[in-house]
Amino acid sequence: MRMAMVSRRFVGAGVAIATWTALSLTATAAQADEKIRILCPTWSGYAPVFVAQDLGYFKKLGIDVEIKFEDERPNVMAAMARGDIEMDMRTVGEYQGKPRDAATPGVIIGTIDESLGGDGVIAPGDITSVEQLKGKTVASEPNIPGRLLLQLELKKKGMTLNDLEVKQIATADTVAVFTDPSIAAVVSYQPNLSQAIDKVPQRKPHLLVSSAQYPGIIVDVIIARQDDLKANPEKYKKFMVGIFKAIEYFKTNKQDFIKLAAPHFNLSPEDFASSIEGSLEYTGYKETSGYFGKPGEPGSLFKIFEEVMQLNLDNGAADHDLKAAQQIDNSIVAGVTEADLK
Repeated sequence: MRMAMVSRRFVGAGVAIATWTALSLTATAAQADEKIRILCPTWSGYAPVFVAQDLGYFKKLGIDVEIKFEDERPNVMAAMARGDIEMDMRTVGEYQGKPRDAATPGVIIGTIDESLGGDGVIAPGDITSVEQLKGKTVASEPNIPGRLLLQLELKKKGMTLNDLEVKQIATADTVAVFTDPSIAAVVSYQPNLSQAIDKVPQRKPHLLVSSAQYPGIIVDVIIARQDDLKANPEKYKKFMVGIFKAIEYFKTNKQDFIKLAAPHFNLSPEDFASSIEGSLEYTGYKETSGYFGKPGEPGSLFKIFEEVMQLNLDNGAADHDLKAAQQIDNSIVAGVTEADLK
């Protein structure tokens, strides 16, 4: 993570909830069919939301979208439960994690990106296999995508996290933590991974485990509050249309997309570009439609959800066996047509 983004991360953690609480007090019933308030982690994969705002897509569609970073998942879940926000974004695995159960507010209605190198585990040059981590200290924030990847890699070797000494950290501190020679590896995500490789060359850092090795496992999803979704489905269709348009803009005007997105992450265009290159793919209309299918014909995300759910149960990251059919609503994506995107 670039240092400018680190400061943005901590601002989000300290200010976002109070801001949304104040906003919720002023919201009126008349605004409910047009307003979407979002809290989400600091992640370059969510840039299409900001670009859709900057290009006026949401405004033209008649919806008012507000987004702030909040990296503490319990804060986001509490805000959703209070009705202070309408939307969250995070990976399928994070969505499933403790303490979520079948009654927890929030249902998956869309995808926005897939991590293909954006999550992983960084290690010094002398550690080339997860087997070498046995008995050593590995630093990780709980319930982040790279931790699931590490567990998958350990499982191949007949190992679990219990074979390691796991030290809890904030992902924002990746670089500082990795400078400590007593730390054998750090679980993190972009742009933190690139930052550590750039800033700690003396340890000859490299990616020990990467989401590029596990395509389809780390998918970022869009989560809506069920009561508002039921009351205002058209609003969420418009939101997805705006996202699809922004992703199409990325495909056709990549450099301008990067220039628009970078300031929202307190990054230069060059640093933002490095945070997404080889790290993720934005999931446009075609890709998301494949993930979701349509009512009665579930797409590939339903199988991914079940596979990741079992991994989370096996690894103790989740304690409720959530069912894809109840946790994914494919009606919004199915309702979007090619004509809507023109």
